[in-house]
Amino acid sequence: MVTSVPSPTATLQLGSLRVPTPVVLAPMAGITNAAYRRLCAEQGAGLYVCEMITSRGLVEGDAVTRSMLVFDDLESVRSVQLYGTDPVYVGKAAEILCAEYGVAHIDLNFGCPVPKVTRKGGGGALPWKRGLLAEILESAVRAAAPYDVPVTMKTRLGLDEDHLTYLDAGRIAQETGAAAIALHGRTVAQAYSGQADWEAIGELVRHVDIPVLGNGDIWEAADALRMVAETGAAGVVVGRGCLGRPWLFRDLAAAFAGESVATLPTLGEVRAMMRRHAELLAEHMGEERGCKEFRKHVSWYLKGFPAGSTLRHALALVDSLATLDVLLAELDPEAPFPVGELGTPRGRQGSPRKRVVLPEGWLDDTDGSGAGIAEESHESSGG
Repeated sequence: MVTSVPSPTATLQLGSLRVPTPVVLAPMAGITNAAYRRLCAEQGAGLYVCEMITSRGLVEGDAVTRSMLVFDDLESVRSVQLYGTDPVYVGKAAEILCAEYGVAHIDLNFGCPVPKVTRKGGGGALPWKRGLLAEILESAVRAAAPYDVPVTMKTRLGLDEDHLTYLDAGRIAQETGAAAIALHGRTVAQAYSGQADWEAIGELVRHVDIPVLGNGDIWEAADALRMVAETGAAGVVVGRGCLGRPWLFRDLAAAFAGESVATLPTLGEVRAMMRRHAELLAEHMGEERGCKEFRKHVSWYLKGFPAGSTLRHALALVDSLATLDVLLAELDPEAPFPVGELGTPRGRQGSPRKRVVLPEGWLDDTDGSGAGIAEESHESSGG
């Protein structure tokens, strides 16, 4: 239970955009679609960011990219994360998002650690090129300015311990007019392994005047409050911690409002949440595809709960809402929440990488002005 907070009226100001609770849902590929964002928003206030899309894909009208830009009818604040390595494409994409999709916030991804992204100089590799980073940020900020849409960026500590970039990235973000910078306290080489370095987040807070959002190892509401208290961050970005636990945003909203937090749902309540999730997916994608998309969430929802392997397997193959209802009815609604799962990592973790995959000669200089690497029209990896 959490009973104390940094401020009972904590909010997050990103340029002209006011977020009632200083909590941002991290974009996650294949996860943070319109249905999941709606599900989380039903739990508590925050900023719910769309899956990452590519600037080139958007500009060139790629069908897959455009299909990802779907918003729920009740999604009044549209937030999108944009990936790109070319300042021209990023600027054009930012203008399209503002003019055609009515977005209220654009986040630029400079944190993705996936090799197929970093080998092209994108994601977490790009901040090594300080000049290119500045050009991309300037282009996006300039394109969004007429629409009064704030542009933020997300990054990591650096490529590895020997090639840190976060302090320079913060300075560049501030100089180019970014409204905030989110820092995941891991290097690209770490990916999602080990522990996030919150001390570095605090160092960045002291280094810049724009808001800094902390990301990494926020599994419970108490972790978010502790991060803000220890680092001075203006808010938090939550990713893996909410997998199979959308009610985490209820806890976070309550915690930042100064209220006590104790959401330990029974399996019956989790069962209802699973049904709501599948229902929303079906509404947005059609029942067959929605059920297929739901399958990946089953293991996260049931983590630690008593549910036999046969039932888990059947749920992971569900193909209709009717079948889902039959299977969910087999779960024991009185089973208590597995408290042993509190505060433990969720989702992908893995091991640190021996080396970061980069374009040839990428480390030769730290400028890279005008040296954008050609990006694909569609990338499915998230940051």
